Amino acid sequence: MAINSKKPSSNYTNRDFNSIRDDLVNYAKRYYPEKIKDFSQPSFGALMLDTVAYVGDMLSFYLDYQANESFLSTAVEYDNVVKLARSLGYKLQTNPSSFGVLTCYILVPTESNTVAPDENYMPILKRGSTFSSTNGTFFTLVEDIDFSDSKLERVVAQVDPNSGAPVKYAIRSYGQIVSGEIGVETIDVGNYSKFPKFRMETANIAEILSVVDSENNRYYEVDHLTQDVIFIPVVNMAENRDTVRNILKPVSVSRRFTVEKTALDTFIQFGDGSDETEVKYLDPANVVLDTFAKTHITDTSFDPSVLNKSGKLGVAPSDTTLLVTFRLNTRENVNSAANTITSIDNALLSFRNPEVLSVAQINEVRTSLEVVNEEALVGDIDLPTSEEVKIRAYSTFATQNRAVTKHDYISTVYNMPSKFGSIKRANILIDTNSHNQRNLNLYVVSEDSDGKLILTNNTIKQNLKNWLAQYKMINDTIDILDTKIVNFGIKFTAVGMPDVNQFLVLENAQRALREFYENRMFEIGEPILVTDVFGVLKNVGTVLAVTNVELFIKSGDNYASSPFITDEFLNADGTMLIPPGDCIFELKFPNTDILGTIK
Repeated sequence: MAINSKKPSSNYTNRDFNSIRDDLVNYAKRYYPEKIKDFSQPSFGALMLDTVAYVGDMLSFYLDYQANESFLSTAVEYDNVVKLARSLGYKLQTNPSSFGVLTCYILVPTESNTVAPDENYMPILKRGSTFSSTNGTFFTLVEDIDFSDSKLERVVAQVDPNSGAPVKYAIRSYGQIVSGEIGVETIDVGNYSKFPKFRMETANIAEILSVVDSENNRYYEVDHLTQDVIFIPVVNMAENRDTVRNILKPVSVSRRFTVEKTALDTFIQFGDGSDETEVKYLDPANVVLDTFAKTHITDTSFDPSVLNKSGKLGVAPSDTTLLVTFRLNTRENVNSAANTITSIDNALLSFRNPEVLSVAQINEVRTSLEVVNEEALVGDIDLPTSEEVKIRAYSTFATQNRAVTKHDYISTVYNMPSKFGSIKRANILIDTNSHNQRNLNLYVVSEDSDGKLILTNNTIKQNLKNWLAQYKMINDTIDILDTKIVNFGIKFTAVGMPDVNQFLVLENAQRALREFYENRMFEIGEPILVTDVFGVLKNVGTVLAVTNVELFIKSGDNYASSPFITDEFLNADGTMLIPPGDCIFELKFPNTDILGTIK
């Protein structure tokens, strides 16, 4: 057996450029002392050694980099973080939407022989009607508004000047709206393939509304392809329709798809079956019998969301054209302040028996429609950072689709789809004042169009309550409350470099503090560290020393009105301002709320 006498004793820890080069030099000196003698910088031998060491260093770097990108805790690239988070059950909510209530007013004439409003001229404002705000953001109505509802407020808006009898009535109603406008895209599908995946060409897609093929077959979005049962709302026509508007009906869907989102793109993916292979078993008893088919049963578990025996994961479209309807946001900032949504872009009004009604009266009713948002519509204006995605992914995995611990609840709040409204920060505490030991207080806060904290509107709170109901413990009760926003300012005194203009020192110090606090948002109940201010200022090159730092509360116009006394929440050594669990700090205006003095 031949032995390679020139095989070096390798040190596999030497993987940087200099270490690799030194090993190569030692190897050449040891085994080729007569052939390679010149290792000076301009020599050919040095060139070859540098080239090999450079390649080895690059390979070592990318091997380490790829290894780091394979784990969520060490991944750096945003898309990789999102993909790894998805494997833990976390879904990135891209293109966040603002969500709220729109108030609608309309004028209807009275009946010809009475003074009551004519119900024939009370239209239905259809779902899909679009509106816009003063900042150019589009909004879409997500539910029908029936102005003939007897529970709506009706007031006399116009009277006959001679008789004083009512001529027109004003009716007020409310409807839920969401930011974005409707878009359509077609996808040509060729031959059959398993798990086809298509990238949407349109950017800024907030949600996929429907997918229909050329044969008019509809595909339904599911959380995962193994799920073949969805719940759809069906209009309730029973006697109790006034209190129960819709009935949730379980439907087995063989045609289904999942949605995958990255920071920029949206993908839809289908299953691997066909119409022939998709056999549905809607009777759970049959599924159980077919699964076990034994005289005894060892596993009594049954997944009610999977009623399909074929093992195929949905029908894959082939030789057809898919029509994809979606909602997209055309602006980065989709938030709108109160009373800013006033423009009607496309009102889809439907009248009962319009053929027997006066065209002139119908047109008057159409033109009388007015809308306004009495509350601000808010949502996240920024995607979560890589670190936020990691934290939420770990929390999502730990919750396992249930809310038991504090972290479970907070994670579930953040995982609410953005189309239902966005929560910027959340915290949950046990209600110590309640006789019910299982009552919880959930404190939430949202973000306005300028990225400032704002109270969460009632629509989002109601959506959040319905969202949590499917995950919370059955004996838990939850009150969703507003977080107290506490705006603060910073005063500091520092000593500047002797040869530097004091105004320049002050400008540098204030800029450093602004950059530090503009790039972060406090958690609810998170304290302010005075040492953070000292640390930032000491790293300013023109600052020699920091002699004093003071935190103070801002109030008045344009600031939150939450009562807060600084001295009561300052710790003993004065290094930390600790708020209650229902408060959140905010440096609202860094340009004016950071004051300094340079000695």
